[in-house]
Amino acid sequence: MTPFLGELIGTALLITLGGGVVANVVLNKTKGNNSGWIVICFGWAMAVYVGVFVSSPYSGAHLNPAVTISLAVAGKFEWALVGTYIIAQILGAMIGAFLVWLAYRSHFNETDDANGKLAVFSTGPAIRHPLNNLITEIIGTFVLVFAVLFIANPSITLNNTDGKMGLGAIGALPVAFLVLAIGLSLGGPTGYAINPARDLGPRIMHFILPIGKKRDSDWGYAWIPVIGPIIGGVLAALAYKII
Repeated sequence: MTPFLGELIGTALLITLGGGVVANVVLNKTKGNNSGWIVICFGWAMAVYVGVFVSSPYSGAHLNPAVTISLAVAGKFEWALVGTYIIAQILGAMIGAFLVWLAYRSHFNETDDANGKLAVFSTGPAIRHPLNNLITEIIGTFVLVFAVLFIANPSITLNNTDGKMGLGAIGALPVAFLVLAIGLSLGGPTGYAINPARDLGPRIMHFILPIGKKRDSDWGYAWIPVIGPIIGGVLAALAYKII
């Protein structure tokens, strides 16, 4: 498996399971309907675990443009590969979102809440305040990337990825717990995108897919879960280099 496929498949798994748990909680007539925020946070943590574990031997398991850019800023990843990784991540996120829609298609049809349908695909603020929402995403991603830089082990040899620093399979569980902690502690204001591909790829699919009674895809907010995580990740990388 090439690094491109590793990132694509890992991100697709991440979104299939992460978007899937949101669908299970918010859509009507599911077995998990209304099971709450704790279930969503735990489901996303396990989604990260699976995505990282599967893709880590082949790509280093970034699964997140903010992580890829930040590792390059920190001098732990080749800048020449950043674009390839980001394309794979966004495409993987789109595939994962499509699979969620396919799995829950009947439940989308049974749900009238257009905001809930959008929430399956992308994040949105509990209180809409662009500056505050941006700051929240910066803080959440700073925590994610700063911790990931300590979890990532430079001595790990990745198959087919010489010079492509990332997470080995051993880092999957710590990162899953890290994402769980971020969701429980910092996820309330914005839904903790902390990953541009996680939000943008599925938002594009929400716009494209034939979902009945859906609302607009909230493009006016879409820049925040893209720019915020990148800023937070870069700040984390700079802080790591200083330390």
